[in-house]
Amino acid sequence: MRTSRHWLPIILVFAATLLPPAAGAAPRSYVDHKVPPGSPPLPFSDAVLSGDTLYVAGHLGIDPHTASTPSDPALEARLVMDAVKHTVESAGLTMDDLVSVTVYCTDLQLYDTFNTVYRTYFHGHYPARAFIGSDKLLRGAHFEVQGVATRSAP
Repeated sequence: MRTSRHWLPIILVFAATLLPPAAGAAPRSYVDHKVPPGSPPLPFSDAVLSGDTLYVAGHLGIDPHTASTPSDPALEARLVMDAVKHTVESAGLTMDDLVSVTVYCTDLQLYDTFNTVYRTYFHGHYPARAFIGSDKLLRGAHFEVQGVATRSAP
């Protein structure tokens, strides 16, 4: 028994050399937000493309002219969906490539308002989605949207 335990590590190393190499991780690319000159970079990417899967970070509906969230929830919903669309398209995908979306909302009574805007961004089937009530969101936003998209087969 003593001899076989001595040879076990050598046998395992030899067997490992006979196995094919493990497939490497999928290459990654990043969609980074534009930061105004002189501003510190934010500690996240707008999206990460790993292989054929795009992971979209949470987006807010920020008015580019005022740098704040608008008081009109429908306009904010349009701005947040425009931001998601811009990020998805920057990675070479379309909104119809989204397979899962999570919406955080500070007022669940805005569900229908959000849906009226949301449905205009898709053709045919919608992605799976969660609409989650939230206490507060950054910058006083009513909505934050994140998602996952997969590149369609050619």
